[in-house]
Amino acid sequence: MLAVLPAAVIAGVARRLIKVSFLLTLPIAISVVLVSVFTRAGETVLFEIGPFDATAEGVDFAAQTLVRLFAISTSIGLFGMTTDPRAFVLDLERRGLSPRFAFVALATLEAVPAMVERAQVIASAQRARGLDTEGSVAARLRGVLPLAGPVVLSSLTEVEERSLALEVRAFGRPGRRRLLWRLPDSTPQLLLRALLLGLLILAIALRLTGAFPVLP
Repeated sequence: MLAVLPAAVIAGVARRLIKVSFLLTLPIAISVVLVSVFTRAGETVLFEIGPFDATAEGVDFAAQTLVRLFAISTSIGLFGMTTDPRAFVLDLERRGLSPRFAFVALATLEAVPAMVERAQVIASAQRARGLDTEGSVAARLRGVLPLAGPVVLSSLTEVEERSLALEVRAFGRPGRRRLLWRLPDSTPQLLLRALLLGLLILAIALRLTGAFPVLP
């Protein structure tokens, strides 16, 4: 997190990143705390709730796990908030990735945002036709089914239309494609990428040899 949070501040997405990461981590964090604190064996008992003992060792393990979960969540969130999926996938293809795999990766990255946007459009259209999708819980549940069908059907239609468009553009032809767009790389970015790659290789080597420092 010491590397992620400063990068998020520089990118201007720190507040949104922390909020989204907290919401994503919260369900898993609750289960981790309950399971680790009350079921992990330890010598120091902090308090008791019925047949369960909350141990200091369980609290320490839960805290370490929560820090790791939050670090993973913020890393993935920062990547998603600061990286254009199309630019990322096209640059991977330029570096030798299969066009079919690149298309699958791009479709996966864009699937959830596209479905959310499509659901919002369909919900607005349904409300304009008199469908009650707000208010009580029962009204919201009744409004799910009229939204689910059009969202799924429109997603399938879009996939078919995209596949036809790609085939018309000779997407499946053999041989390597020549990409006309190239992601610009400045000299500081290249140096930083090389430094990070070297540090990663060094960390893996130290981990395999057992010389990597163990954090408390």
